[in-house]
Amino acid sequence: QVQLVESGGGLVQPGGSLRLSCAASGSIFSINAMGWYRQAPGKQRELVAAITSGGSTNYADSVKGRFTISRDNAKNTVSLQMNSLTPEDTAVYYCNLRQRRTQGSNFAYEYWGQGTQVTVSS
Repeated sequence: QVQLVESGGGLVQPGGSLRLSCAASGSIFSINAMGWYRQAPGKQRELVAAITSGGSTNYADSVKGRFTISRDNAKNTVSLQMNSLTPEDTAVYYCNLRQRRTQGSNFAYEYWGQGTQVTVSS
């Protein structure tokens, strides 16, 4: 079993900052990627940022230069520092874990957190 527990969401004014954190527990494999997705009401869930166990990162174009993803492999945690927030960043943010048993495995396990609300408003 794998559990993802998120924290750090809330209400912030435009231009402000928030830091989201996610802690993974359970059977975590060494080959994995953790990331953040977000979904606004009536919209598709989209990738915000992701980071592999090797440290490679990927960001949505809309957040590049504003958001920074990081992780602590020893603690199986991932964080998302969000700066210069705008109302368009308002969404439920979900922590995601995707992992494989071996490098050559053709099957990946995927898990999702419960989600944490981020609201950017005056």
